[in-house]
Amino acid sequence: MANATHVSETQGFADRLRHALESAGIRPSPTLVANEFNLRYWGKSITPHTARNWLLGKSIPMQDKLRVLADWLQVSPDELRYGTPAMMVKLQNRDNENLVLNMQDREMLKRYLSLPNESRKTVRDVVAALALAASISH
Repeated sequence: MANATHVSETQGFADRLRHALESAGIRPSPTLVANEFNLRYWGKSITPHTARNWLLGKSIPMQDKLRVLADWLQVSPDELRYGTPAMMVKLQNRDNENLVLNMQDREMLKRYLSLPNESRKTVRDVVAALALAASISH
């Protein structure tokens, strides 16, 4: 039973890691992950084989490595490790469907709110134009 739980945890982590990579526009390649990780980690570097094990759900990184991955991918360590967002923000779209913002969306909103009012207006105008273009193309 303990082994089945471990497999479930490691596979869940692998799924979340691949999703975080894809959300960040990064191909889930063991070599790419290892190279990018090693650029950010000050400890002993990892091999592509280690990254492969993370991506396949064979192992989970230790906490120090998990924090580096989370920072790189702009997700919370808890979200990456356990699948639970540290802070959930819920919104409703036009169809009254609930939306949960991920860490990247929350970070973008935080940056937006730190802008001066003139810059916020520019961002709103760009988003409105993009939304209009998307609605026209569908």
